[in-house]
Amino acid sequence: MVVAFAPGGIADFAARSVSQRLAEALGVPVVVENRAGAGGIIGADLVAKSAPDGYTLLVTSISHTINPSVTKNLPYDTQRDFTPVMLIADAPNILVLHPSVPAASLSELIDLLKKRPGQLSYASSGIGTSTHLCGELFKAMTQVDMLHVPYKGGGPAVTDLLGGQVQLMFATLPTVLGHVRAGRLRALGVTGAQRFAGAPDFPTIAEAGLAGYEVSGWSGMFAPAGTPRAAIDRLAAETAKILQEPELKERFLALGAEPAVKMPDEFAAFVAAEIAKWKKVVEASGMRAN
Repeated sequence: MVVAFAPGGIADFAARSVSQRLAEALGVPVVVENRAGAGGIIGADLVAKSAPDGYTLLVTSISHTINPSVTKNLPYDTQRDFTPVMLIADAPNILVLHPSVPAASLSELIDLLKKRPGQLSYASSGIGTSTHLCGELFKAMTQVDMLHVPYKGGGPAVTDLLGGQVQLMFATLPTVLGHVRAGRLRALGVTGAQRFAGAPDFPTIAEAGLAGYEVSGWSGMFAPAGTPRAAIDRLAAETAKILQEPELKERFLALGAEPAVKMPDEFAAFVAAEIAKWKKVVEASGMRAN
């Protein structure tokens, strides 16, 4: 089970949470191997070129569907070279403001941004990440202008947000929830389709007034294209059982995520929709493929 990111993130946690129970269910060892780099491309490329026998799997994130739009000359085709197996985790971001920003609601923030075009900045954990694309989707849907300030990771971005060097951020929940509870940041809404079970007091951004806005920092499992359908279905069925265990849900919630079950065909449709969605956002933002 190749994780396309370094240890410690949601994708890594999801893989390690599922792997041991999957080994028990299948009766074979399941080894998790981190192959981080290039926004998930290195790990994905390894799996794309692996034997399609059901014994090599990829666990990756939303970046898998963003990369086709922001990276030139991908060494694989995101849809042709992989078979989606299962959506594993749903991890929404949360829109937070520095307390100095004079906006107590989403509508007030949008009005402020329209009155002060280009004067407010939003932080992200890097170009092409979900925290970046959340902001670009927000800009596209509201027709506001704000400055993007990318950082090398979520930690430095949150530090500058707390210090007021940047004014807002679509941050991952675990990095800012404590600061929100302590009054150091103001939260306006979560980016998911539903309220987050670990913090149900925060509305979704759609509920707060921007209908149709939805972003999930998801993690999911893929197999190389050509993997037998019987193997895909078995992996999906066993993983779905694991994700429904109450203890696992509690562990996911503590990390700002929820178990998410989408079986192969539904997950494939979801992946296709995500690729199309982010292509439009990237084109609207004027981002250049790197």
